[in-house]
Amino acid sequence: MKITVGIPDKNRGEVAALYWEAFGEKLGFVLGPKYRALIFITSVLRADHGICAHDENGRLLGVAGFKTSHGALVGGAFTDLRRVYGWVGAGIRILLLGALERDTDNDRFVMDGIFVAPEARGRGVGTALLEAVYQEARGRGFHQVRLDVIDTNPRAKALYLHEGFEEVGTHHLGLLRHAFGFSAATTMVRDVM
Repeated sequence: MKITVGIPDKNRGEVAALYWEAFGEKLGFVLGPKYRALIFITSVLRADHGICAHDENGRLLGVAGFKTSHGALVGGAFTDLRRVYGWVGAGIRILLLGALERDTDNDRFVMDGIFVAPEARGRGVGTALLEAVYQEARGRGFHQVRLDVIDTNPRAKALYLHEGFEEVGTHHLGLLRHAFGFSAATTMVRDVM
């Protein structure tokens, strides 16, 4: 397995599809329909905010995204949303997505999603990507990594706990749980120095 920082141009569409597969259930109501979501995700994907795992034949196995003051793996602004969803659709979506927005952190490196291709799950890809995130954090001078995990993803939470992450808080969505399909997100941190 080869781990690299950055997303090759040839993998943009595949990364967008894997991202949607991983997060479409929680973002489907807001970014759907799927064909529009894939157009949006592909257009705003920040190649410099992703870490890729490829197999020995160059096939994409998984991606870990991170967020900095310069952007996130999948971010975008109102104008990006407007190009895909129109004025009204963009206005509604920007308000809903704002409820999920988490600021960057001067003290902690923010991991902003990790997703693995279905055929590569259970083969250590997620763990290898997490190790690369820790290395990226250390290289940027951070002592901790921070992430959020939703309450409907106990498998991911178990992986993070196994990796040494600790829970530091929970954010409840209230009525917005109906739009996103989950009720709360737990913030977790792990030392990397």
